[in-house]
Amino acid sequence: MEISNTLTAFRNPLYYTPDHEQFRDTVRAFVAKEIAPYANEWDEAETFPRELYRKAAQAGLLGLGYDEQYGGTPCDQFYKLILSEEMSRCGAGGVGASLMSHSIGSPPIAAAGSEEMKRRVLPAVLAGEKISALAITEPSGGSDVASLKTTAVRDGDHYVVNGSKIFITSGIRADYFTVAVRTNPADPGAGGVSMLLLERDMPGFTRTPLKKMGWWASDTAQLHFENVRVPVSNLIGRENQGFPIVMRNFNSERIGMAAGALGLAQVCYEDALSWARDRKTFGVPLVERQVIRHKLVDMAVRIETTRAFVEDLAWRVEHNAGDPKILVAQLSMLKVHAMQSLAFCADTAVQILGGMGFMRGTRVERIYREVKVNMIGGGSEEIMKDLASRQLGF
Repeated sequence: MEISNTLTAFRNPLYYTPDHEQFRDTVRAFVAKEIAPYANEWDEAETFPRELYRKAAQAGLLGLGYDEQYGGTPCDQFYKLILSEEMSRCGAGGVGASLMSHSIGSPPIAAAGSEEMKRRVLPAVLAGEKISALAITEPSGGSDVASLKTTAVRDGDHYVVNGSKIFITSGIRADYFTVAVRTNPADPGAGGVSMLLLERDMPGFTRTPLKKMGWWASDTAQLHFENVRVPVSNLIGRENQGFPIVMRNFNSERIGMAAGALGLAQVCYEDALSWARDRKTFGVPLVERQVIRHKLVDMAVRIETTRAFVEDLAWRVEHNAGDPKILVAQLSMLKVHAMQSLAFCADTAVQILGGMGFMRGTRVERIYREVKVNMIGGGSEEIMKDLASRQLGF
């Protein structure tokens, strides 16, 4: 059995059709050809070619889940899981994060934007010609969206936006920014939040690049808004009704991040297993050492429990099955479990590779550096546990 397929037999065949598997082959081939050979080079350069967006669009990766009239491809949840999992195989999360930033930036537009906005924005983004980003987190706070401070004050046919956002993926080179703002200063909570579409060249809108521990190839920035005039027609959904849009987006982002963590964890397992088979200590392959075999099994246990959790919740989301509060709690718990599994597998893989696992240029070293951003982004572990507890009624 091929090393790369050692755990694929555990995928539940009830969830996947031949079309799903054909799509998996397409994504895997794209990653192997267009990303994996350059992942280390791009990570060191802290960027990747913009042309990659167009190539991904041509491969059918950017339009997944969007309406055909805008250049998208309607699909079920399992196609999205496959995309997230397989994109992770390059072991460079920064590439996938920026390349797929539209997967969090554009859904609010598709769900609640005006028809004019959809036709103006989505086709270019899904064709890889323009880049879309989401801007929620602020210097004063992240997951507490209801307390955001960036303001948008109505002035005739425009909103005047002031404030800042931080840790924004694709923050420097994105063309469109889906931004959470406060349109009702009298309501300091969720009821005063709206969503606006900002465009990169609007006067008063500036960006500052940020340096990170991981995801080097991902463009990350702080955004600054100083009296930025945004047409009222750029309102996404209804005024002061943006909070539910943000929450729906978070739920989708979290299951996608969990699937990505699953893919990264499996990369760690595969590289550790390959190294253990080839590396000898005192004349014996590492894999023949009981302590190493047990470490590999511990990794496999966490990978397969995560896979089962992801697939079960994907089915529930697809079929809108169960109590919505319980589903939100489960999505929060999935985010925690998937990231803890990834952290364990990354740490164990580096340990098995030893000194080589500490060397830049190996997939497990890169993944190890990127564990923390996965545990924080999309809702930190602490916030996820608290959200789950509230949904469960305690």
